[in-house]
Amino acid sequence: MSETTLRAPLPDADAARAALKRPAAVRLAWLAAALVVVAAACLASFAFGVRDVTFEEILRGLSGDTSGISEAAVAARIPRTALGLLVGAALGLAGTTFQAVTRNPLADPGIFGITSGASLAVVGSLAFFGLSGAYPTMVVAIAGAAVTAVFVYSVGSLGSGGATPLKLALAGAATTAALQSLISAVLLPRVDLLEQFRFWQIGGVGGATWDRISLLTPVLVVGALVVFAMARGMNSLALGDDLAASLGEHVGRTRVVATIGAVILCGAATAIAGPIAFIGLIVPHVCRLTIGTDHRWLLPASAIAGAGLLVIADVIGRLVLPSADVEVGIVAALIGAPFFIWIVRRQRVREL
Repeated sequence: MSETTLRAPLPDADAARAALKRPAAVRLAWLAAALVVVAAACLASFAFGVRDVTFEEILRGLSGDTSGISEAAVAARIPRTALGLLVGAALGLAGTTFQAVTRNPLADPGIFGITSGASLAVVGSLAFFGLSGAYPTMVVAIAGAAVTAVFVYSVGSLGSGGATPLKLALAGAATTAALQSLISAVLLPRVDLLEQFRFWQIGGVGGATWDRISLLTPVLVVGALVVFAMARGMNSLALGDDLAASLGEHVGRTRVVATIGAVILCGAATAIAGPIAFIGLIVPHVCRLTIGTDHRWLLPASAIAGAGLLVIADVIGRLVLPSADVEVGIVAALIGAPFFIWIVRRQRVREL
C-alpha cells in the first residue's frame, strides 16, 4: 500500500474538524443571549397565569413573602418553572444525543417512540404490579425507554441501506402508534388509573412540587454527566464510523454510553412530566445554526435552549385560554409538528 493511500483520509478529517470550528466569541454571545431568553421566560412564568402579577409582587414572592394572594401565586409558580427548566434541558440534551449517535436529523425521543415506551412501562407497572414511589417509577420508565430505543433502531436497521432517517422515523411512528394503543388498552378498563393519568399522558409540568424536583434532579444530573462525557466522541461520530475508528474512537462504546445517558434523561423526564414530544427535535437544529456542530458547545446550548423552550411553551399554554391551562405537551406538538415537516422536506435530510 502506498504512502498516498495511507494518507488519503486525512484531508477529509481536517475538513471535518474545521467544520466544527466557530469563533468562541460568537458561541459565547449566543449562549449569553439564550440565557437572557431563559431568564425572561422564567419571569413570564412567574408573572402570567390565572392571576397576573406585577414585577414588585414577583420580587416579594421570590423572597419568600407569601402574605398576599399575588405573592402566594408567584411562590406556587416557582417549582412549576423549575420543573419546566429541568425537563426541557433533559429533553434538549436527549434529542441532541440521539441525533449524534444515529446521525439522523429526525431523531427525537417522541418521534422514535421512546417516551411512549417509558409511558407504557409506567402505566403497565402501576396497573398490574401496583408500582409506587418516584424512584421505582423512574427506573421502570428508563427501562421502558431503553427497550423501545433498541427495538426502534433494530427495526429501522432492517433491509438494505441500514438505519436511514426515513426508516427510523417510520419505525418510530409505527412503534408510537402501537404503544399508545397498548396504553389505552391498559387504562380504559381501569377508571381509577384513567383519571390519574389523563393529564400525565398529555405531558405537562403543572402540579410540580419541590419533592418531585429533588427526586428528579440527581437522576438528570447523572444522565447529563454521561452525555457531556461523550461530547468529544460525538464529534468523532460526525466524521463517519470508519474515519472515527481510524482516529482512535471506539465507535460502539461511544454510541452505547451516549445512548444510555440520553435514555436516562428522557426516561426520568417522562416519568415526572409525562411524554412531551418535539422539544428534542427542535432544539438541536436551532442550536446547530447558531452554536455550530461541536458537541462540547452544542450540548450546553441544547440544555439551555430546551429549558427555555419548554418554559415558553408552558407560558403560552396558560395564556391561550382565559380560564384553563393548555398542557405544555399540546403546545410543544403544535410548535414542533410544522418544524418536523420542514425538516422532512429538506433535500439534505439523509444524515447529519
